[in-house]
Order: sequence, then structure tokens, then C-alpha cells
Amino acid sequence: MQLLYAPTSPFVRKVMVCAHLSGQAARIQWLDSAAHPVRRDGRIAAHNPLAKVPTLILDDGQSLYDSRVICEYIDSLGGAGIFPAAGPARWTALTRQALGDGLLDAALLARYELTARPAEVQWPVWREALLTKVAACLQAIDAAAPELATAAPTIGEIAIGCGLGYLDFRFPELDWRSSHPAAARWHAGFAQLPAMQATLPHDA
Repeated sequence: MQLLYAPTSPFVRKVMVCAHLSGQAARIQWLDSAAHPVRRDGRIAAHNPLAKVPTLILDDGQSLYDSRVICEYIDSLGGAGIFPAAGPARWTALTRQALGDGLLDAALLARYELTARPAEVQWPVWREALLTKVAACLQAIDAAAPELATAAPTIGEIAIGCGLGYLDFRFPELDWRSSHPAAARWHAGFAQLPAMQATLPHDA
């Protein structure tokens, strides 16, 4: 298997964490690519019409995207229980994944507003609306924190953990820990998992 990835992408990190937890990381060849919110990378587009990472290329040439699909596929290979079987636990895990992904979507767009758009066409009101979504997600995560697992995490905890890690990486000025102590306590333990330590984001 080959994974088109970028070392700064939090959605790629989700995939990489799942690969480590399920024992599949060694089976994946990591292919660095120039993913960009504006410029289209033909190497990615050849396998994913959205030209986005992560994109997983299977041994038979089939491509899988986005992170939600890839993570579930990887878990099906390793059987780590990242995606619970049908029932209440599965719906909880998937809803928490949506919360973590929603946090990331809003944070990424807020960052792109400053880094990918020329200053003369930036829309501060739009960016503030996105950061309001980030704040709402943080409140929900803080409320759920006492129920979040550290050992044997599901895709819900993985997505939330990667979301909080992205805030540390790109939005340190938010200082989210000071106003969300329960989430901060949970993340302090979760971030020490070997799978999280092995996938820390970094600028190229």
C-alpha cells in the first residue's frame, strides 16, 4: 500500500495513528506530496479527483479517500477495534470522529484564510466565525473528556486527539488548555501514546 501524505496534515495524522495502532504502519509506503489548498498537485489528482491528502493506493491500484474511509479500511486489516461493531458504541465513536473532524475542518479553513488568501481579499468576519466553531468544539470535547478512553482508543478519540494536537501545532495562541481543563487532562495522557508520539506533525 502507498499513502500520499503531507507531514503537516492532521487528517494524514489520523491515518498514521490508526496504522500504528493496528500494526499496519510497516505495510504502508509513505509518499510525500505537495498538497495545497489552491495549487493542484497532479500526483495526487491522478489517484483522487479532489487532489487531497490522505489518499491510499492499494496494491491492486484502487484508491481510497478520505481519512474516514482509509482509517476504517486500515482497521479492517489489523482488527484493533478502532471502529466498534454495530451498536451504540459505534455511533458514539463515529459522532466523536465527526466532532474531531469538524474541529479540524474549521481550524484548517481559519488558517488558510491567513496563509492561502491574499491580504486584500481576506475576510476577518469569516475567520472569526470559523474560530467560533473551534471554540464550540472545544466546549463539547471538554464536556465529553471524562468518558474518553486513553488505552484502546476508538476513531472518536483518535480524531479528537489529532484535532487538539493540530491546535497545539498551528494555533498556540488559542491556549485552549487554560479554559478546557478536562480536555487538557485527557489529552496529556493520550498524547503520550506511542502512536501519537510517532506521528507528531512537522513542517517540511
